[in-house]
Amino acid sequence: MTGYRFAERVRGIEISGIRRMFEGAGKDAINLGLGQPDFPTPAHVREAGIRAIRDGMTGYTMNSGVPELREAISGKFGRENGLQYAPDQVIVTAGASEAMHIVMQALVEKGDRVLMTDPGFVSYAALATLAGGRPEGVPLDATLHIDVEAAKKQMDGARLFVLNTPTNPTGMVESEESIRALVEYAADAGVTVISDEVYEHFTYGKPHVSAARFGEDVITINATSKTYSMTGWRLGYMAAPKAVIEECIKVHQYCQACATSISQYAALAALTGDQTLVPAMREEYRRRRDLVCDGLADLGLSFPTPEGAFYAFVPMEADLFARIIAKGVIIVPGTAFGTRAPGYARLSYAASQDDLRRALGRIREAVDEA
Repeated sequence: MTGYRFAERVRGIEISGIRRMFEGAGKDAINLGLGQPDFPTPAHVREAGIRAIRDGMTGYTMNSGVPELREAISGKFGRENGLQYAPDQVIVTAGASEAMHIVMQALVEKGDRVLMTDPGFVSYAALATLAGGRPEGVPLDATLHIDVEAAKKQMDGARLFVLNTPTNPTGMVESEESIRALVEYAADAGVTVISDEVYEHFTYGKPHVSAARFGEDVITINATSKTYSMTGWRLGYMAAPKAVIEECIKVHQYCQACATSISQYAALAALTGDQTLVPAMREEYRRRRDLVCDGLADLGLSFPTPEGAFYAFVPMEADLFARIIAKGVIIVPGTAFGTRAPGYARLSYAASQDDLRRALGRIREAVDEA
């Protein structure tokens, strides 16, 4: 059809490379492209959602979320992260993605520079562009960690810096020293830090440290999606100084009104119920990480061992990438995550060990065809 005039902010972004690979997977494909836990949502969380439906808890909630859930989130921050966010400093959102969206819309003016790592998660640059900002990549060092000194140099005159640790797509965990240095420099430079911590519980020997421990001008974003295997429930949250919350709630109110009521009651059960499944998932991810890393190393592929999340970011020539895809193993090209990683691919090990072994077998066939 012709005659439509599309907004420049939409024409300036592309469909996510991750979703493109996911939705194009064939029937026999082994999907290592999507960062989705393959564990079921815990039974007590599912039951809480069902109970909410049975009890008729299916109407609108307060824009910021049901009070009990915001109280639970406040308690979680104090107990697990050493952060003192009051319930009225929390907004419950439709996943971490919506939280990032409303922050960008509330804080970014046209032309503002928004910093994020390159490579980095696909949505950051797109959401900055939709808000009228200018996304700008911060380089990583040879170990796939943030180049702190380079980041500092870029902060002068910037509006936001998006910090993601544990990191998607690299699987790295930033040290306490690096996080402190970035947050303190950002404060001096007048840059607001957005800390995306959705993978906080999946680290393998290196602790997760929340950025807001080191400064007041930090916005913390998290979700139940990864920790409790609740991706489809679309339940996230953000916490920030009250002045930020007051502006963000305006955007949230008009684009979403409130997060799904059923998901909110399920999330309440997740945060206040049995937590033993979380470390059990972490240990299984550790086993899967070792399986994948050892298998790829045996094939001659060399890369830093992931320290968190559930991704391996692997240097890979384009022809090998194409052969792996042709073998029916779905992985994501490094170009989906920015401009600085065209010779890489991201593999998710959020899949069963059986699927990972089958995928490694197909990757071996692709390597042998070289």
